[in-house]
Amino acid sequence: MPDPRRAIPRTDAVLAEPRIAEFAGTLGRDLVKAAIQDAQKAARAGEIAAADVVDVVLSRLPASAASLRPVVNATGVVVHTNLGRAPLSAAALDALVAAGGATDVEFDLATGERARRGRGALAALAAAVPDAGAVHVVNNNAAALLLCALALAPGREIVVSRGELVEIGDGFRIPDLLASAGARLREVGTTNRTSVGDYARAVGPETGFVLKVHPSNYRVTGFTSEAALGELAGLGVPLVADIGSGLLTPHPLLPDEPDATSALRAGATVVTASGDKLLGGPQAGVLFGDADVVERLRRHPAARALRVDKLTLAALEATLRGPEPPVRRALDASVADLRQRAEALVRALDGVDARVASSVSAVGGGGAPGVELPSAAVSLPARYAVALRTGEPAVVGRVERDRCLLDLRTVRPEEDAKLLEAVRRCG
Repeated sequence: MPDPRRAIPRTDAVLAEPRIAEFAGTLGRDLVKAAIQDAQKAARAGEIAAADVVDVVLSRLPASAASLRPVVNATGVVVHTNLGRAPLSAAALDALVAAGGATDVEFDLATGERARRGRGALAALAAAVPDAGAVHVVNNNAAALLLCALALAPGREIVVSRGELVEIGDGFRIPDLLASAGARLREVGTTNRTSVGDYARAVGPETGFVLKVHPSNYRVTGFTSEAALGELAGLGVPLVADIGSGLLTPHPLLPDEPDATSALRAGATVVTASGDKLLGGPQAGVLFGDADVVERLRRHPAARALRVDKLTLAALEATLRGPEPPVRRALDASVADLRQRAEALVRALDGVDARVASSVSAVGGGGAPGVELPSAAVSLPARYAVALRTGEPAVVGRVERDRCLLDLRTVRPEEDAKLLEAVRRCG
């Protein structure tokens, strides 16, 4: 009897098959070759027929050369850290593509000379927060704080409330971050109460700056008090305000969330924030403040190590100048519109145990802790959660009371058709 394994097509023959050759051009020959070898191995083991090798390879090839998979965020958490925080606007995505090749990121096309790096993004930030004397961008908010410590308090003290020595995620803590810069922390007050007098008594010749950190991912309630930025601005030393979430101006739904404009008006010397949270853009650390101080930060040697690339600058500028980003749209969506979309989806899922359910969304991403956003969801049996999460496209919801909820506040309207098809495939 002839050995059936002889019928398994050779690697070069499969690579030459037109459909496979097309993928080799977009995904890379090595990635496609690995998929072919996996299919050949399965054929040798008798798991698939030799004649099916090409079809199996085609079914297993990824959509792109990167391993990250697109996800429909139906969790109801607007800024979901594990799902990449803020989804970018169409304008920002277009800007990323445009910036992917050679760009004028540090070049003046009119004069043919070197130009200020990222000047378009910096101008957009300055226009968004005109109260700032100057602006700067680094790779995340932790980097912004680190740069402040390196430039303003090397070997000196940073005065901070004990109630604001927060952990910022994945085991990283503000005290450790600042100490790594060679600064000494001078803790004042208590966990629940710190007054302006506590800060005033600690300020002295060794003070580099006073730090005010917004506890963005938790709340302390009950017998509490804290000093306002305006009170701390008169202590005679620089005041750095870490507002965290990246809100640039006040938002009516988030009255307790600090914003950059208000912090500067209250007297902060420097304000630091994240670009990929409520600002709605790419990961970045943005700094607003007094022109002299920001220039001092920008010229510090470590600023070079913390700088952002051309893709971040392009996406950040487009986020600020372009149409409303998805995060803002999600925050401002009306419950009536969300319920209307849920009802339409449930009607289209005829024959599926799908219902319209009231839901509660959250801001997420270490912003606006405790704020509840009324929402609407499509409710399915709990078994759908795994099938949707592992399907194509991947849809991540949440399970409550043995039901899988697909909260539409975090699903963009243009994703409704994709969501509908994903649910149907799980039926």
